[in-house]
Amino acid sequence: MNPSRPYIARGLYEWILDNDCTPHLVVDAEAPHVVVPRQFVQDGQIVLNVLPSAVRDFFMGGNEISFSARFGGVPMQVRVPYAALMAIFAKENAMGMGFGMEPGADYYERLQPVDADEAVDGRAAEESEKGGESVQPSTPKRPKPGRPSLKVVK
Repeated sequence: MNPSRPYIARGLYEWILDNDCTPHLVVDAEAPHVVVPRQFVQDGQIVLNVLPSAVRDFFMGGNEISFSARFGGVPMQVRVPYAALMAIFAKENAMGMGFGMEPGADYYERLQPVDADEAVDGRAAEESEKGGESVQPSTPKRPKPGRPSLKVVK
């Protein structure tokens, strides 16, 4: 069965526009094949305004979202694979949806590269099961004060 994320994202996008709100995408800018303006990435994420008057050639295909827009006056072609789409919401009231728990979400998790910290934690768990010395996992990073961000909770 096809993943549901493209269908859900398209439906939410239309719903937000039908309610005269401004759709925004939260994107994992560190995911593979993401093309976004790096100067606006904060904490590995970027929030993109995808109101039809703010972008050109907007297309929500089966594999990715693409459009062209101007960032600081510089035109750029943006590409967001659905694996990197973290949320879609309306700017005016924050109504929308975060992704990761919808049917078929495991498809996108398999596409993501293994994080170095997760690999170390996995090796530490294996070592402790074998009875060898374990490597202490690093303490979780605290969010920096300032601009709020959305996080996917599994």
